[in-house]
Amino acid sequence: MSSFYVPSDLRALVVEPSAVQGKVVEACLLELGIVNVRWVETASAALALLQPLTAQSPNLILSALYLSDMTGVQLLTQLREHAETQDLAFILISSEMRTQVLEPVRQLGACAILPKPFSNEHLNNALMMTLDYLTVDHSLEEHEIELEYIRVLLVDDSRAARNYMRKVLENLGIRNITEAENGKEGKDLLEDSAFDLLITDYNMPEMDGQALIEYVRTQSWQSQLPILMVSSETDGGRLAAIEQAGVSGICDKPFEPAMVKSLLERVLAPRVD
Repeated sequence: MSSFYVPSDLRALVVEPSAVQGKVVEACLLELGIVNVRWVETASAALALLQPLTAQSPNLILSALYLSDMTGVQLLTQLREHAETQDLAFILISSEMRTQVLEPVRQLGACAILPKPFSNEHLNNALMMTLDYLTVDHSLEEHEIELEYIRVLLVDDSRAARNYMRKVLENLGIRNITEAENGKEGKDLLEDSAFDLLITDYNMPEMDGQALIEYVRTQSWQSQLPILMVSSETDGGRLAAIEQAGVSGICDKPFEPAMVKSLLERVLAPRVD
């Protein structure tokens, strides 16, 4: 049984070269309450189903990493490169553990990376993050946060990652979002404009996230600005340095909407009259 509400308009597309594995994923989705499920063997077949995108097209893709015609990373790249499909929810299912292989998936704004084989609990958690990404959430209004006045600076060198995070923020009711491609651009924007929240990646050209945070805390006129670091960084020393630099929170990639909402509730509500 599902432990969360599954919207009736959730339409899943499983992209899996193995018919047996495809049926396993489909059965797990059905058990969790997702009844509108299709399965295809190749990325090309998946892309064909999405062109053109209609009201009945899949809005959640669950893809294996290794397909016969391309990889799951290449499939996600193609989806993110087109305005029509760039906001589709995507879950990667793979036994791959190497960081260098999975990093592009994180940077492209996947909702979750599901291990293979996976348990129902794994799938349940991945779907909860996905529904957070797909669903408009009005709960911040209950905390008397005047969302129309919240100004967010979003700094990430991946356009796909920025698009993903923008959608999460917009689902929470935030509309005033400024984007920068690297820390240097973010620094320049912070010198000229006031913000209520900074969300930044760690690894970026020109100026990385840690340097940007250190600038904000030691040199900026906005030194008390709440900062959320979003990163797939796993090095304990680097993460410790980020915490010491003065972040308000650290969120893994894939970007977790629940984490962002919790941070906003914690650091913004007291700042807004």
